[in-house]
Amino acid sequence: MSQQWAPPPPPISAPANIPNYLIPAILSLFCCWPLSIVAIIFAAQVNGKVAAGDIQGAIDASKKAKLFSFIAIGLGLVGCVIGVVWWVFVIGMTAVTNR
Repeated sequence: MSQQWAPPPPPISAPANIPNYLIPAILSLFCCWPLSIVAIIFAAQVNGKVAAGDIQGAIDASKKAKLFSFIAIGLGLVGCVIGVVWWVFVIGMTAVTNR
């Protein structure tokens, strides 16, 4: 009475690999912190929703985390460019008026 060993069956539904965008959300804190806080909240929800089996909710939270973090980074970059242009303009006007 020997039985052959059979491998266990594969899991019915493997956990989905959904990016949580937590790193861009944290990095966006340096650009526009009100939007980055929202991005961090959505990014933190992704893994919990995947673990609970709410794949559609995890995808939605992932998309929102990506959207808010990239908007915050974009606003920060636009603000830096405006600041540099303004700074160059003020220095240029100071140099012209001091002649």
